[in-house]
Amino acid sequence: MNKNVARFLLTFFLGWIGSLIINHSSFKPEGFKCRTMAYLFLGLLTCGIYPLVASICNFTFDPNKASNIGYFKE
Repeated sequence: MNKNVARFLLTFFLGWIGSLIINHSSFKPEGFKCRTMAYLFLGLLTCGIYPLVASICNFTFDPNKASNIGYFKE
């Protein structure tokens, strides 16, 4: 399975728990850290819209960017 698809599924269905899994597994992009607390707080504040947008953006993750939605360079 493509890692972008796996990140999408984890983020979409498990929300911030999925981002914890991503941070501590091989699904974490090399050199990036997942914004776990952002998934929790922004997900609560936006009634789940932020995790939805972030999970969709996992399909277009670009390691050449300094920041992607849901991730930042370590």
